[in-house]
Amino acid sequence: MIRTNNVYGTVLLLLLASLIPAGFAGAQEKVLLMATTTSTEDTGLLNVIAPEFKKATGIDLRWTATGTGKALKLGEDCNVDVLMVHAPDAEKKFVADGFGINRKEIMYNDFVIIGPASDPAGVKGKSVKDALQAVQAKKANFVSRGDKSGTHMMELDLWKVSGAAAPDKEAWYAQAGQGMMATIAIAAEKNGYTLADRGTYIKYENNLGGNPPLKILVEGDQTLLNQYSVIAVNPAKCQKAQVELATKFSNWIAGPEGQKLIKEFKVMGKPLFTANAK
Repeated sequence: MIRTNNVYGTVLLLLLASLIPAGFAGAQEKVLLMATTTSTEDTGLLNVIAPEFKKATGIDLRWTATGTGKALKLGEDCNVDVLMVHAPDAEKKFVADGFGINRKEIMYNDFVIIGPASDPAGVKGKSVKDALQAVQAKKANFVSRGDKSGTHMMELDLWKVSGAAAPDKEAWYAQAGQGMMATIAIAAEKNGYTLADRGTYIKYENNLGGNPPLKILVEGDQTLLNQYSVIAVNPAKCQKAQVELATKFSNWIAGPEGQKLIKEFKVMGKPLFTANAK
């Protein structure tokens, strides 16, 4: 759900409001609009958080799941009230440019390079730098998110670390332009590699009965940290931004109840995120 400034939308809302009996006016529900990453939706985390947040505050959390780049743009365009994203440099710029306030780190997991068990490029156990160099040398199929998401931004940074620019013009390098779960599915079809966040990978693993065609081959590298934060949209830039509701969500998700839910959220007995609000 995205906020609309369209005049027809306003007229429709007014017509609908006229149909609501006067006695119910005070009972109108409070709705908080959030833009977030596909990983928080694909893993199922939001389906756990939203009802508990409503139970605690009476606020109905509704979200649009997309790449972090598009989520930040939704904030800039005043279409949402709060963001839950995972691209720290882009987030800090968003705040510095005046579009966001009260950025809070709330949880993290890590990125992993996944690929077929046969591992045609021989990347298993290598450092990220050596693994990407091996993929490039072997011209092994690699599927990028290609959508300016937090994962895509991280992948581009990792290619730089490997000493090469992203090989976006090479035949073996495909750009999905889709979310994480869809990108993993494309990589599996191509018997190729991709960069994924661990949480979505575990969900994918579970969906396939614990034995998926793509395996974790590279992990544990210091460069693979995947930090998530919440940011309220700045009402000084967006007059309709519901900063009070956004602040309640930010404080709740960074507080004891929200952090406990994140800590206890598991699939196949494996934690998908680590709570780390300060």
